[in-house]
Order: sequence, then structure tokens, then C-alpha cells
Amino acid sequence: QVQLVESGGGLVQPGGSLRLSCAASGTIFSTNTMGWYRQAPGKQRELVATISYVGNTNYADSVKGRFTISRDNVKITTVYLQMNNLKPEDTADYYCHLVQGYLGYWGQGTQVTVSS
Repeated sequence: QVQLVESGGGLVQPGGSLRLSCAASGTIFSTNTMGWYRQAPGKQRELVATISYVGNTNYADSVKGRFTISRDNVKITTVYLQMNNLKPEDTADYYCHLVQGYLGYWGQGTQVTVSS
């Protein structure tokens, strides 16, 4: 079984920054892909960014140039999402996701609110 625990959400003003963290525990394969998704009120959950076990990254067009996903150099089962130049439309619940083999796992989510 795999557990994902997110942290780092909160309230920030437009133009501000936040860093989300996700720590995975349990039976983790070395060949996994981790990522972040978000779901705004009344909208479907959408991809934000992913990072493969070899470090390949993928971003939604809406966050390119503003968000950066990375893995901890030591704790490779921990991923971060550095969010800069936040906009009100980035307001959502952010969920960590891990895929290994044919199975996917979700964290409980962390709320990000961008408002003045």
C-alpha cells in the first residue's frame, strides 16, 4: 500500500509564491511517476505537472514558466511543486499523485487560495 501526504498549501496574494510538498511512503517502486493535479470548485480535476523516475517533467500550459516540479535529491519519494507568480485562477485543491505499474494513488489534497 502507498500513502501520500501533501503539505504547504495556504492563502497567498496574487503574484506570490508557495511550495507544496508530497511525501510518499509504503511500497514504492523505483520506476514511478509522481505528479500534481488540481481541482477548482465546480471544475474537473486537471493535470498540473508530473515528473518521472528519471526526472522527465511535463506541465500544463497554464502553469508553464511559473511552476516547477522536482524530486528531493535524497528522499526521491518526496516531490515538490514550486509555484511562483500565482494567479487567482490557480485557486484549487492540489492533489499529489503517484503511478507505479498499473496502480495509481492519491493524496488527501491541500488547499491553495490566491486572493487579495
